[in-house]
Amino acid sequence: MRILFLTQFYPPEPVGRQHHLATELVARGHSVTVITGFPNYPQGRIYPGYRQALRQVERLDGIKIVRLPLYPDHSRSVLRRSLHYLSFAVSAAFLGPLLSGPADVMWVYSPPLTVGVSACCLGWWRHVPFVYEIQDIWPDTVLASGMVTKGLGTRCLGGLGSFVYRQSAAITVISPGFKRNLISKGVRAEKVHVIPNWADGTIYRPQVRDPDLGEAFGLTGRLNIMFAGNMGPAQGLETVLQAAALLREDASIQLVLIGDGISLPALKAEAERMRLPNVRFIGRQPAARMPQFYAWADALLVHLRDDPLFHITIPSKTLAYLGCGRPILCAVGGDGADVVREASAGVVCPPGNADALAQAIRQFCRLSVEQREALGACGRSAFLNHYSRSRLIDQYEDLFQRVARQPADGKVTPKERNAA
Repeated sequence: MRILFLTQFYPPEPVGRQHHLATELVARGHSVTVITGFPNYPQGRIYPGYRQALRQVERLDGIKIVRLPLYPDHSRSVLRRSLHYLSFAVSAAFLGPLLSGPADVMWVYSPPLTVGVSACCLGWWRHVPFVYEIQDIWPDTVLASGMVTKGLGTRCLGGLGSFVYRQSAAITVISPGFKRNLISKGVRAEKVHVIPNWADGTIYRPQVRDPDLGEAFGLTGRLNIMFAGNMGPAQGLETVLQAAALLREDASIQLVLIGDGISLPALKAEAERMRLPNVRFIGRQPAARMPQFYAWADALLVHLRDDPLFHITIPSKTLAYLGCGRPILCAVGGDGADVVREASAGVVCPPGNADALAQAIRQFCRLSVEQREALGACGRSAFLNHYSRSRLIDQYEDLFQRVARQPADGKVTPKERNAA
């Protein structure tokens, strides 16, 4: 098959799913072309070594990558963030059809929702059906992020989403809750396919503790409750600081926060104001190095703000944690908590509740080393059996083949598409 990817974000930006899927499909004999933007996430600045132009074509691991211009931004400004999304959508809608080449099926990665509009344009021009991948449901996610409030804008986003859902040949979602959400909005159940996220099993696997790393980052001699990843409003990490305040008298416990994000400066300032000796911030680290940090975690923390949307979300870090075979402390409701419970991989507590989180940490600390290691082993087993990349990409490949056999618009046959 000739498969076209449309995604605003792509490596070297810290997003792995798109490239993992592309490289595996190429390894299976398929041709993949990626339409994407110039890398700027998460800092909101074009990466060194790149200079914006009407197009830039690269080759990476057998994949053709076509980069299109956009307005770089990752600030809290609704206007600038909107320009960021809309600029790529316009580039993809107008330049994409000219630069993409023929394809049998298109895979479209959302967020943002605006990419779905570009997919409709590109699919119409190139006569190619598309599979719409939903990692965040808009406008639900932007409302939950706190960046906007309900109003005309979010109603327009909801209508736009419904339009894209109707135009897609199939939709993939990351959790059963996402599927229920779309069905409640009128999407046909048979159109929606649940394919969970995965973690890279070649990276996220159990590691032996590196004494030098532990000493360098202050991880030795204490019980480390470790959070790693984006630090934004959705993560609700203010609750973690409040829990740390409740645990400050126990010198054996340390909360370690690794990563970056728009909430990081405020979190650091708040931790300093609260004079928390048991909180340690470590900046963003390369993904390939994270398992070495995870090895120093006595428990890996998953935390999201208490919001109905996040009850149908499975944070991708959950699967990375499972892969590394470390116990999980899960302060997430719904589908994310179900993953941890069903795997018997850790302790679950309600999100957004500092008292409950502090109590869960105390409960975890009372477990013996053997009990903690047993939780980690259960998580690792669940990862291998249910969330390995090869198993899930089998599902994508099968879906792409079925969609490629469908007419793109009821008028153009697969044979005619191949001749385009």
